[in-house]
Amino acid sequence: MTTNTKARKAQDALIEHDKLYSPTEAVPLVKKVARAKFDESVELSVRLGVDPRKADQIVRGTVGLPAGTGRTVRVAVFAAGDAAAAARDAGADVVGSDDLVARIEKEGFLDFDIAIATPDLMGQVGRLGKVLGPRGLMPNPKTGTVTTDVARAVSEFKAGRVEYRTDKVGIVHLPIGKVSFPPADLARNFRAAIEELQRAKPASAKGRYLRSVSICSTMGPSIKIDTNHIRLTDEDLALLGEQTA
Repeated sequence: MTTNTKARKAQDALIEHDKLYSPTEAVPLVKKVARAKFDESVELSVRLGVDPRKADQIVRGTVGLPAGTGRTVRVAVFAAGDAAAAARDAGADVVGSDDLVARIEKEGFLDFDIAIATPDLMGQVGRLGKVLGPRGLMPNPKTGTVTTDVARAVSEFKAGRVEYRTDKVGIVHLPIGKVSFPPADLARNFRAAIEELQRAKPASAKGRYLRSVSICSTMGPSIKIDTNHIRLTDEDLALLGEQTA
């Protein structure tokens, strides 16, 4: 049987667990209840009204977070020739072609967070499916990680573009920043993520689409958000911008 620590009890006391908060209430609150000694990440969790067992209801893509993620993203690029040079110039951490494929196969090299590939190298990269796939690192055209414009892709992911995908029960988990972010920055990222998920709604999805929404910090409790009042206006962002980080 687990017992709550004094710190966790203090966190829980700040939240009404039966209440559905508005985004303008939830964003400052997630910062307030964060008690860890490190800069905790803030994660958005959205349960969607989809059946991920059906291929046409898998919700997957990328979203650019206007305020960034607050963390350093290590990018590996499978490219050759001019594309490889462009990737290096754009700030890619690791660039290679068959040599990078061999390094991953033989040495188990996985010191990167995002993998990008040019279409002509996907034949070789495909051999790494069993290694990269389970870790969510396999390049895919749907997420913009298979592209001829590798420089742009590298720049976008370095700047705060993140991938998302429904899990086996239809929930999407997305990082939207750090607790050290000003409330307005977290809110901007929250709005961008929600708008992207709404845009990506499958045509075959029926009934209520946003079933539940919550945010939490790495070590903090979950804060439930009212899906009926989820829209953030520019005025909301301006008000949050008056609050300190």
